Amino acid sequence: MIITVNGVNKEYAEGTTYEQIALEHQKDYDHVIALAEQDHKIYELMKKVKSDGEVKFLTIADKIGHQAYVRTATMMMIKAVRDVLGAEHIEKLKVEFSVGPGLFCTIKSDIKIDRPFIEKVATRMHEMVEEKLPIKKMACPLADAVKIFEEQNDPDKVLLFKYRRYSRINVYELDGYYDYFYGYMLPNTSYVPYFDLISYREGILLVLPSRTNPEKITEFASREKVVTQMMISTNWGNRLGIDNVGDLNEQICTGDMASMILVQEALQERRIGELAENIYNRRGVKFVMIAGPSSSGKTTFANRLSIQLRTYGLKPHLISLDNYFLNRTETPRDENGNYNFECLEAIDVEQFNKDMTALLKGEKVELPTFNFLTGEREMNGDYMKLNEEDILVIEGIHGLNEKMSYALPAKSKYRIYISALASLNVDSHNRIRTTDARLLRRIVRDARTRGATARHTIAMWESVRRGEEEYIFPFQESADEVFNSAQIYEIAVIKPYAERLLFDIEKGEPEYYEAKRLIKLLDYVVGMDSTLIPMNSICREFIGGSCFKV
Repeated sequence: MIITVNGVNKEYAEGTTYEQIALEHQKDYDHVIALAEQDHKIYELMKKVKSDGEVKFLTIADKIGHQAYVRTATMMMIKAVRDVLGAEHIEKLKVEFSVGPGLFCTIKSDIKIDRPFIEKVATRMHEMVEEKLPIKKMACPLADAVKIFEEQNDPDKVLLFKYRRYSRINVYELDGYYDYFYGYMLPNTSYVPYFDLISYREGILLVLPSRTNPEKITEFASREKVVTQMMISTNWGNRLGIDNVGDLNEQICTGDMASMILVQEALQERRIGELAENIYNRRGVKFVMIAGPSSSGKTTFANRLSIQLRTYGLKPHLISLDNYFLNRTETPRDENGNYNFECLEAIDVEQFNKDMTALLKGEKVELPTFNFLTGEREMNGDYMKLNEEDILVIEGIHGLNEKMSYALPAKSKYRIYISALASLNVDSHNRIRTTDARLLRRIVRDARTRGATARHTIAMWESVRRGEEEYIFPFQESADEVFNSAQIYEIAVIKPYAERLLFDIEKGEPEYYEAKRLIKLLDYVVGMDSTLIPMNSICREFIGGSCFKV
């Protein structure tokens, strides 16, 4: 076979693996090679090369390569726990959700999960790195895969496979332990030398490097308010009997989805009511500041919160910080010369504080409206004066940043951080990432409201995420409250809308691999009709049919 790498041709014998070729070229890469690409297809390094052609390599600093690192580290941790505890002592091990750079995992066992135990698990993982244990991939007939996981006492995988449409399942084996992972894996345990294990909230936190610095453990900073809401949402799911996608599929196919949806919506409405009560009881609050990352459902939440505030005799007024954008000609540009609408400097912070301070003093103020077509702020006679019962509900990316509202007294502000903190897992070891839940929401909404393609939304997503990391996430713990807008059923509702948009992305386009990954995620889920979704649901902000102007 003739293989071309970085413009150099070389002949290789039949049976050569991508790893063997990668090792020859590792010196040409700044980071460890994780995966190979040939003919617009991703290959794991343990795979044998089948034909001539050009081969490109992806490292652990690339998005797909970094995800492979995380999955492989997760499998190693699970195997190490089984080695230390003994499989017979484990009732359930679940990868719950991410906490900053870490994955929070819980273990139900008849043996105490304490610091000495966690140290033993870490030691075993380091031994595995030194042992360079191979990770083998097998394409099993569906019935054989089900048998493997029945014998290994993994009922959630058995239930997940019940709704799979494929006749074969890719199963990974590590030193006699079998698992199934949604995505690519690294070839052996020596590829994962960087990790840390921390005792956290009666579980284990697996801390891993970031993409930007993949050879260094990221310093862990706890996000207690967000974690608390994630755990509450997990408990909600348990009460509804839906812990993973298999449970959701079972409910869709055999259960009463109408009741489940109404209960989920009622739980969210009760939480919104609690926030309204807290705001009312904190006398002197005139500004409710709402901020959160893209596609968190901020607009619907602000409207529903306003309705709840009215039940306490308050008169809420919705205001978007977007109306304080600088004129387009004054907007800062990023390093690529594009307008940077995400930065604080894109907003007329001084004018916002001037207007809000005047309102707080009881003065009459004309509020601006930003015209996105002309790129200019306009004054259209929108006058406001705050009476005793009036309260402003202000939504915008910088709502939690003290610099945004520096002139307003702390007692006059109530800050709420909102995000779609997805708590539903594919199975115990494969979680649905919060960023994926939000990206699917945005793909569907952008297509409906802006006529944008899925390719366009995916292409801009990395830029959106960078803005969130810089301007939103650092301030989330400063919020008075955190609201989780994720709905346990929503991936099944969004599936029919998102799939057709993702299938439009073709091989060779830069966004193809991300689209393929999302299609695979949706393929685990049984789709459901949206007619059961209430008009005031946060889900309606994305699929359409909302009673609010969203």
